[in-house]
Amino acid sequence: MSITIRHAQKSDAATILHFINELAVYEKEPDAVLNTVSDIEQKLFGDDVRAHALICEQDGEAIGFAVYFFNYSTWLGKYGLYLEDLYVAQDQRGQGAGKALMKFLAQLAIEKDCGRFEWVVLDWNKPAIDFYNSIGAKPQDEWIIYRLTGDELRAFAKQP
Repeated sequence: MSITIRHAQKSDAATILHFINELAVYEKEPDAVLNTVSDIEQKLFGDDVRAHALICEQDGEAIGFAVYFFNYSTWLGKYGLYLEDLYVAQDQRGQGAGKALMKFLAQLAIEKDCGRFEWVVLDWNKPAIDFYNSIGAKPQDEWIIYRLTGDELRAFAKQP
C-alpha cells in the first residue's frame, strides 16, 4: 500500500468538507460545521487564499487531509506553520497516514524557513496526544487559548 501526500486542488473541496464533517463527529461536535463546498472553494482556492490544504491518499484514494496556514513569531522573527486540522479516516488509521501528513508539513516548515510548527489538540484526545508525543512534539501547557466568535466577536468589535 502506497501513501502519498499532495497539495489539495479546487476539485477536492467536497472531499475536504467530507473529512471536516467526519472530524467534527470525532470531536463530538457533529452540528458545529457551517462550512460548505463553496466556502472551501473560495477560502482555500480563491483569489485571496490565506490557508492551504493537503490530501493524503492511499493507492489513489483520499483517506485524510490537513489544513494549515502561516503565522509570524515576533520573538523568532520568522514565520511559523500552524496546523488547523489533521484528519485520517477512522478505518485507515495506524498505517502511517497521519505521520506522513505531519512529516510533509514539517518538511514544508523547514523549506519555508519557519521557526515553529504548532497545533492544538483536545485534552481528551489521548490517541492524538500519544501520537504527537511519539513524534517528539512537546505540549505547551503554560499557554491558554482564548477565542472570540459569533456574537461576542461582533459585540467587541463594535465597542467604542
